[in-house]
Amino acid sequence: MTRPVALCCGEPAGIGPELAAKAWRALGPELPFFLIGDPAHLPPGTPVAEIAEPAKAADAARTGLPVLRHDFPAPNTPGTPDPANAQGVIDVIARAVTLVQSGAARALCTAPIHKKALQDGAGFAHPGHTEYLAALAGVDRVVMMLASAKLRVVPTTIHLPLSQVPAALTAPLLRDTLRITHKALIRDFGLTAPRIAVAGLNPHAGEGGAMGHEETTLIAPVLDQLRAEGLDLRGPLSADTMFHDRARSGYDAAVCMYHDQALIPIKTLDFDRGVNITLGLPFIRTSPDHGTALDIAGRGLANASSMIEALKLAHDMGAARARPA
Repeated sequence: MTRPVALCCGEPAGIGPELAAKAWRALGPELPFFLIGDPAHLPPGTPVAEIAEPAKAADAARTGLPVLRHDFPAPNTPGTPDPANAQGVIDVIARAVTLVQSGAARALCTAPIHKKALQDGAGFAHPGHTEYLAALAGVDRVVMMLASAKLRVVPTTIHLPLSQVPAALTAPLLRDTLRITHKALIRDFGLTAPRIAVAGLNPHAGEGGAMGHEETTLIAPVLDQLRAEGLDLRGPLSADTMFHDRARSGYDAAVCMYHDQALIPIKTLDFDRGVNITLGLPFIRTSPDHGTALDIAGRGLANASSMIEALKLAHDMGAARARPA
């Protein structure tokens, strides 16, 4: 029996419900997944196959979108989050994590949440989705990867003003990021000897100190230490020459120093099919690389490509992790 992927419903007023329906129509029983959420929140006319347990998802997908029912107190009004539903969104995430950790589901895929709606409606105390998942898993340090068929990128620092990046970029942070990335490429992507390209912080990787010293004082010593541990690391490299076709053929993932240095290349190369992955959790978690899109919710305009790729990647990564070492 193929264990299915669990899909959290996310913000009911966003595009999550229509993405779930579109993903089922695209994937059907070929890639079993099930939605945890309220069937009443799905687009009108969506064929629904309610299931009592994840194991029933594959068979149910032949007739409709498999749904593990989780009733919400209020209906969904596309584009307008209802505070009454905030706790339900949080509870669905916790329920999904329990199912994945128990082995009932092979991986977790999450539809986008609306953090302000959760804060206003349920006093959500976490900075975001990822931090809540880490807390549920009892993990202190996780890493964000954006991935597509064309590129995998990891930002070492994430949601910070550019002026704060140099102070936030520390040797322990970079070491942890590289170690977690290396381990995930082996365990979750099936690479036996992953090659990681590492960007410098400054233009031209500092140009020998003429444009900055972080490459020689911080980044290079960390890379030397980890190379001695057996990691295949290239860099520090000039970020402006890392992402053309020939350069990308020489590595399996790129670790960058800040948010835009990592995300601009992948969103330029493969905007619609990028997938957000949380590395370092004891289970697989993927998510489409976009938000709730309240402005177009309920209008049938949402592009499901990233959600479909997120479900496929969750399935494949779960299979890789399940293989004997």
